[in-house]
Amino acid sequence: MPLPPGVYRADQVGSLLRPKPILAARQKVAAGELKQEQLKKLEDKYITDVVRKQIDAGLRAVTDGEFRRALFHIDFLEQLEGIETRGALQSTNVCKGGTMPLRLVVVKKISHPKSIQVQDFKYLESQIAAAGTQGKVTTKVSIPSPTMIHFRGSRDTIDEASYPTLEPFFEDLARVYQEELDDLYKAGARFVQLDDTNLAYLCDPQMRAEAEKRHGDANQLTHQYAALINNAISKRPKDLTIGIHLCRGNHRSQWFAQGGYEPVAEVLFKDLNVDVYFLEYDDARSGDFSPLRHLPENKIVVLGVMTSKKGALDDKEKIIKRIKMAAKFCPKGLKQLCLSHQCGFSSTMEGNELS
Repeated sequence: MPLPPGVYRADQVGSLLRPKPILAARQKVAAGELKQEQLKKLEDKYITDVVRKQIDAGLRAVTDGEFRRALFHIDFLEQLEGIETRGALQSTNVCKGGTMPLRLVVVKKISHPKSIQVQDFKYLESQIAAAGTQGKVTTKVSIPSPTMIHFRGSRDTIDEASYPTLEPFFEDLARVYQEELDDLYKAGARFVQLDDTNLAYLCDPQMRAEAEKRHGDANQLTHQYAALINNAISKRPKDLTIGIHLCRGNHRSQWFAQGGYEPVAEVLFKDLNVDVYFLEYDDARSGDFSPLRHLPENKIVVLGVMTSKKGALDDKEKIIKRIKMAAKFCPKGLKQLCLSHQCGFSSTMEGNELS
């Protein structure tokens, strides 16, 4: 079977280790010692470099390494009108360095007054063109899933005056994503990946129980998130490929959730109207490959059987063996599989503990 446009047998999730000069410049911006425009010029320089490195390495799905972001989700979501970060969440999982997840709050009706990712996309496209590879590689855009605004919060984090009930909230949330995807498509984007930790977190018994305290029945929440994502991508043109990446946490080589995909598998594969699944499978905490039996014949899984969390090279023979194991559960076998690392190398600007 042919792969969807922009999907290759060897792919990547998207984030790459931030160059140290960018990290130092971010600190200076925060301290008022450097202007935002100066940081952007530095980001441009290193994005140009990393585009060349990806192309020279033979990658056909090329990203900007998410060099312009501090966190994979917050930088994007904060640019939606009505969304703010206020303090940190109380979490059962404390990150290395004592970092706690930022608390997203809906303070008024959500809107999309301007495109968020388009300018970054255009710069990345220009660097691919400058390398003489436009049309030969895919400019890959990764944005956070719309579920990221809801899952970690509660009724208290959504302004009740703006949203007395949650149905209009989910409608508005889907609409702003429709608008952003439309802007990206008009700018030339043909592959967009939604980064979603929450469907994977619903596979972890403890996190599932915690989610039920906030949002009610976890099975119903899984269906609700599938409906939200489907609505968010419902107006996409046929030649815009949509992928979704499921992650159990990736901060300085640390993970936060564990559990196989079985609790969400049927909804994930049968109800979610995406083209491609980037699935974490680098160790035992992601479970076995049996949930892939629910995969429809017209969809693709990018198997994250390599790890971005450790500096040691993965064992080639072990990877081959695991790919063959996974293929046994797919309706069309190997034809439905691709290969990548389980996650990016730097979901947060600190990056994983790698050289």
